[in-house]
Amino acid sequence: MKNNASLYKTLFKSTFFLSMFTFGGGYVIVPLMEKKFVNELKWITEDEMLDLIALGQSSPGPIAVNTSILVGYRMAGILGALVTVLGTIIPPLVIMSLLAYVYMAVSTNPIVNNMLLGMQAGVAAIIVNVVYNMASRIIKQKKIVPIIVMILALIAGIILQVNILWLLSISGVIGAITTYITLKNESTKEDKK
Repeated sequence: MKNNASLYKTLFKSTFFLSMFTFGGGYVIVPLMEKKFVNELKWITEDEMLDLIALGQSSPGPIAVNTSILVGYRMAGILGALVTVLGTIIPPLVIMSLLAYVYMAVSTNPIVNNMLLGMQAGVAAIIVNVVYNMASRIIKQKKIVPIIVMILALIAGIILQVNILWLLSISGVIGAITTYITLKNESTKEDKK
């Protein structure tokens, strides 16, 4: 029981501090979650984390909350998911409630406005870094279908302005079919042995 309590405490503390000291939303907190759970704690492999991030991103709701739920569930089941989601949502809830009052008082200040613009540039750089890391992992796997889907989704989203819901739906269907075929081929190989 002590071991489980220690696990829950570590899950809560990790997600709480990541959420408390991260500015810029889910795409900023996700690489920090990866650093914490993959590199430092070594609870999850890079490929598992990539899968959890993809699931978190494709599920409705904020990516940080979705990914923390998946990490918590992966580590400690339903109670782990509850612990990590609480650790993730409490800091922004408290901070945003307090900042709402402060922002009303300083919203017309040009220094505050310029500071927020500077933070947006930093967040944009972090998002580009996340996209680069995820794309490089997909390319390293040398699977042609995910690479083609990634490139076509990028072109469709940026150049053709296709709605993100269509991109997610089509990519999800292609991913499900590809995974089904891969699993079927692997089970066929196992049966032949």
